[in-house]
Parts: sequence; structure tokens; C-alpha cells
Amino acid sequence: MLQIGFIRDHKDEVIRRLAVKNFKAEEIISQIISLDEKRRETQKNLDDGLAEANAAAKEIGALYQKGLASEAGALKEKTARIKEQTRELSLVLDEITSQMNDLLVQLPNLPHSSVKPGHSAADNEIVAEWGKIPEFTVEAKPHWELAAAYDIIDFDLGSKVTGAGFPFYKGKGAKLQRALINFFLEEAINAGYTEFQPPLFVNEDSAYGTGQLPDKDSQMYAITLDKLYAIPTAEVPITNIYRDVILKATDFPVKNVAYSSCFRREAGSYGKDVRGLNRLHQFDKVEIVHIAHPDTSYEQLEQMRAHVASLLQKLELPFRILRLCGGDMSFTSALTYDFEVFSGAQKRWLEVSSVSNFENFQANRMKLRFKDEEGKIRLTHTLNGSALALPRVVAALLENNQVAGGIRIPAALVKYTGFEFISR
Repeated sequence: MLQIGFIRDHKDEVIRRLAVKNFKAEEIISQIISLDEKRRETQKNLDDGLAEANAAAKEIGALYQKGLASEAGALKEKTARIKEQTRELSLVLDEITSQMNDLLVQLPNLPHSSVKPGHSAADNEIVAEWGKIPEFTVEAKPHWELAAAYDIIDFDLGSKVTGAGFPFYKGKGAKLQRALINFFLEEAINAGYTEFQPPLFVNEDSAYGTGQLPDKDSQMYAITLDKLYAIPTAEVPITNIYRDVILKATDFPVKNVAYSSCFRREAGSYGKDVRGLNRLHQFDKVEIVHIAHPDTSYEQLEQMRAHVASLLQKLELPFRILRLCGGDMSFTSALTYDFEVFSGAQKRWLEVSSVSNFENFQANRMKLRFKDEEGKIRLTHTLNGSALALPRVVAALLENNQVAGGIRIPAALVKYTGFEFISR
């Protein structure tokens, strides 16, 4: 959530930068500033009334000590009226604050100055590429055909037991999943991350803190009776570890990693782009989360970007990195890099990771702060990235490594799988 002080002091800049995300902010910004003026005026009147009531209370005691009961009684009546006025002002203040917050949560995060305007993925900027596009001597089969041929993923069984988008992994397919999870976790631990195993459900405060509520409530699976939400990513519980926490400057950088299942309704998804592993309702992912000092958060972002790139290089997957344009960025992000791997049989790029800096947008919602070297309390910056999401990585691994008689396993994974080849 954007800070009201920044909005008030930089109104034109906020409107201009939100326009990069194709968000028309003029009207809502004016409403917020108007409400903030009323809030500050009401708060002043409330503070003045409370101060007057406190002063009167002391004076009443002094009058009684002097034996001036009549004067003390008259002042008590006046104090009672002041207290009633302050109660009314407090209710008005709560209502104004609620109205203002309802508007503030509708504002997306401000994009970084390097983010270019644009409307869709077609406007994203390719900033790096690695590897060679695979070439095949025979027609390459898509991963869903390979999965059936080698009996390693059963989409029909998942549909029977749960529904579309909930596949079963079998035999070497299940072991490949586990191998990738272990590989990603070990690589992160070796890079200095602390591993967590988080809950798969969070409460409303946690979903609000990282920006899933109210913006993405339609994409989350909810347990309405208990007011819990299935996590769309481990980012949510891991970042919320630090909700309402004040860190020390010496704590930075905080680097955590977590494996979890992830759950997304993906409402409105259909067509060839969701076939097989391309888009699932339940999938596995290893997530990295940084809590960073504001002065170094973009250095941390580049480190995260390099870490994800190293994973794809070790998996021998051709990939490219895109800096997202304003129109393709998430509600909460200030700057996002997307990683896409090339799918040899589908002959297209598949997104496997987003690495983002949210600056203090999430921290402001969560009241995640730190005490700087001068003793001042400030908001931290938060960052997260997929390192990596499994489904499309598996899709690309199966498609790109198919050879006569089976599927080759990249060398970096063999010590985790225990096998070098998937065959009938």
C-alpha cells in the first residue's frame, strides 16, 4: 500500500507513475487527499479536546481541594460535554480512516523508473538470453504425450479424483518432481538462504499483507467457514513471518527459501495454453524471499535474478529474461523480471519464474519495519521470486531432452533422481 504522506507530497508524480501501469489515478488520488485533510483536521480537534479534558480534570481536583465545590461541579459538566464531543470525533475519525484505506488499497504499487509503458506481454523487453533452441531429427512430441507414453504423469486420473488441473505424478515422474524440489532447495541453501516449511493456508491478515486481498481474492481457494485461504505461493506465509516486526539494520539481508504446494483457481483460463502442465490449479514451487534495506534492495533483486538464471543454466534449459512493461506487471510489484524457457515441442516460450521488488508496498501493509543506524524506524523493502516453479520446467525438460527411446535427465539432476534416463 502506498504511503499517504508520499501521495500527499508527490501527487503529480504518483499520478504520472501509475499511468505507466495504465492506471488512471487522478480521481481516486484527489479523493484520498481530500479525506486525508479531513482526517488530519478531525485528529487535531480530537487531540485538542482530549488535552482540554485532561487539563480540566486536573483543575477540578484543585478546585475541590480549595473547597470550591460549585465551581468544580460546573467544570465537571463542561468536561462531560467535551468527552462526548471527543467520542463523536473518534467515531468520525474511524469512519474517515476506513474510507481512506478503502481507497488506498485500490492503488497499485508505483513502477520503478526503469519500467516502460505498455499494455501486454507483447510490450515486454528482453534483457538477456541463454542457450540454444533445441533441434530434433524427428518430430518432437509435447510433454503430455510423453507423459502418457512413459506413464509418468496421469492427467485423466487427476480429473477423476479432483478435477482438471490436478495431475497425478507417477513412478519416475514423481521422483523427477522430488529431485527438482531437492535440487532447488539445496542450491538456495548453498547460496545462503534459510529454509522454511510453511503452512499451506493463511488467514485474511496474511493474504492482505502481501497484496492477495482484496486484489486477487477471486483467484484464491477459500475455506469460508474458517476464513482461511490456500496459498498461491510460499511468498505469502514466508513474508508474513515479519508482519508487525521491527528488524535491526544489522539483520539485513534476510534471505529465506521455502518449498510448498501452491493453489490457484486460474479463473477464466482455457485453450491450448493450459494443456498438460502449462497451467495447473495445484503445483509445486520453491520460492525465495528477501527482506532488504531500502538502499540495497535493487542489488538484492539482481542477485536473485542471477540465482534463478544459474538454476536454468544447470538444467541446460534455453531461457530468456524479460523486464515487464507497466501493463503486464502485478498490482504489487515495482519491478519484475520474468524468466521463460523454450518448449521444444510446443515451439514457444513458457514462463517459469517471476522475480520482483515490491519496495515498501507490502511492508507498509504489514507494518514491517526496521530501526536504522540513527535509530529511526523505517519501512523495509520486500522481494520474492520463483526458484523455481516446477510444472513448466518439467514440461520443457521432457520436451527438450527427448531422444530415441526415452528422455535424458540433465547431469545436474542425476544425483537427485538416481537415474539418467526415462524409458518404457
